[in-house]
Parts: sequence; C-alpha cells; structure tokens
Amino acid sequence: MVGRELVALLERRRFPVGELAPFSSGRGRAAVSFRGRRIAAPAVDPRALADCDLVFLVSSDAVARAHGPRLAARGVWVIDDSSAFRLDPRTPLVIPEVNAAALRPDRRLIAGPNCTMTGLGVAGALLHRAVGVREVRLASYQAVSGAGKAALGELFAQSRALARTALLADGRAPTLPGGKAQVLPRAIAFNAVPQVGSFLPDGESGEEKKVAAELRKIWGAPSLRVSATAVRVPTIRGHALAAWLTLARRVPLSRAEALLARTPGLRLSRRGGYPTPREAGGKDPVFAGRLRRGAGPRELALWIVSDNLLKGAALNSAQIAEELLRRRWLGPR
Repeated sequence: MVGRELVALLERRRFPVGELAPFSSGRGRAAVSFRGRRIAAPAVDPRALADCDLVFLVSSDAVARAHGPRLAARGVWVIDDSSAFRLDPRTPLVIPEVNAAALRPDRRLIAGPNCTMTGLGVAGALLHRAVGVREVRLASYQAVSGAGKAALGELFAQSRALARTALLADGRAPTLPGGKAQVLPRAIAFNAVPQVGSFLPDGESGEEKKVAAELRKIWGAPSLRVSATAVRVPTIRGHALAAWLTLARRVPLSRAEALLARTPGLRLSRRGGYPTPREAGGKDPVFAGRLRRGAGPRELALWIVSDNLLKGAALNSAQIAEELLRRRWLGPR
C-alpha cells in the first residue's frame, strides 16, 4: 500500500525520474501506473537494483537487510521504510522537517521512521528544541491500513458481517461476537485492540518499544522518558495520538501554542479545534489540536493526527529524496 502511494507521490511532486523500475514479491502479476503508463512490477532483481541511482525499499525487514547495505556499499542511495536499520547507530533515521542535518553524503542507507512516532516527532520537535521535553506519555489510535491490505480486508469483512445484526429490535446496542481474526490479533470491527506487534517479556509491544527508541534518536534525546500504549482501532487511514509532554520548565500556554504554530510540517487547530483521521487522511501535513495544560505545572496535553501512509511512510521517503536532490548529492552515477 505504501509503495503505490510513493509512486503516485513521485508523479504528483514531479520528482525527476528518468526511469522507474518497480518490483514486487513476485508471487503474482503486479504493475503500477506512472505518468500515463502501466509498468510491470516483476520479482526483485538484485542486478537491476544495483543499476539504479536511488532505491526506495518499501517491504519487510528481511528484504531490507538482504539488499539495503549491499546497494549502499555500491554507491546507490537507499531509502528504507522498514524497521531493519532505524536504530543502527551508523544509519541516519530522518524526518526532514526535524533532523535533515543527520543526512551525510557517505551514509547512503537512510531509514524512515515508524509511522506512529512520526506525528509526535514532527509536532513536538520545535517545542523540544526551544524548551526541552523531558518525558512523553502517549496513547496511539492506529488505523488498520498500518497493518496492510489484508488487515483492511479483514476489517471490511467483519464490518459487513456484524452490520447485519447491528441493532436489536428494541433499539438497544447489541453485544457483538468477537468474530474471526486471522491478520490482526483480535477482531477489529467495532472494537479497539491494545496490541500492535508482538508482546515482549516486559509486557510492552514491539510498536511501543519502537516509538520510544526512535523518538529519542530523531530528537537526539537519549535520556527522554517515554511511556506508550499502542492501540489498533477500526479507522481506515490516519494514526491519532493523545500525548502528554512534560517540559524542562513551565511555559505559558500562549508560548507553547506559538511554537507549535511555527513548527515545520505541522498544522495546528486553535481555540479548542481538533483534527480527526477522516479529515487528515490523504493530506500531507501532521495535524494537531486540543492543546491544554496537563496534570503537572510543566505538562502539556496535545492531540495529533497524521496520514500513516503519507507522512508516516511514503511522503517522508519522497521528502528525503528531495532533500538529497536539493543538496546535489543525488544524480546519475
């Protein structure tokens, strides 16, 4: 799903593609549309990848590990959307609006961030630089598209099945059966599932660990305390976060609002306004609203929404490539 969004973005943003070479798993016939042409997407060919100037890896960790380092060593720029290299100290983990300075001409393998963390990574970046964020508590409400096409199919199938028994004759809301879940850990239709990824021995999920570790790296804040609960909800696209940020010092709410309003890549709703996943879906920026005081004198509460397929993945990769072009690092080899 991210790959198709990326191809569409490259066309919409007029990225200077001389030749597009799309690849797929090879398990079936696949093709993509680009600039009015239908281009076949065969199984991955390592030799063809090595002939490219820029490779976007939008696949699994295993595929990234098999191809990313080898291609970078041969001088190919590689922008990887998997989690394989995000925490590797030698690999830049980049959100261009936040830490484009992490890019280096001799580090040709570049990691894109977790789609859940991206919204907070953008929204809190200027606040962190100006005041200092010491602690983050957050709960995510993650769209089903983040789990892939098969998970969306499961949501739609379960929704159709449950809609046939949506209301009892007397108007009371029914107790719905759990339904069958094959892709996600529990039935997702009309439900909320507090598990994204496998659980680790300490009780945290893989997603929760990723959010904490990647936010520290993106912000350059190794001592940042992060507590997260990741929840899958039956929305289609657009991850939402409820975040509580404890600052290094107390600041007036007006000062915090002014910083958020100036944050690159962020669109802030004021005076009690707020974004929702349906409104943010298909749009490029990160959206935020409901800025208010938290429980402590240095704590701020914020609601954040971003399209997980765009800024959370495909758009961020395209922006990294555009930054390489701007610096004149990317060109025919």
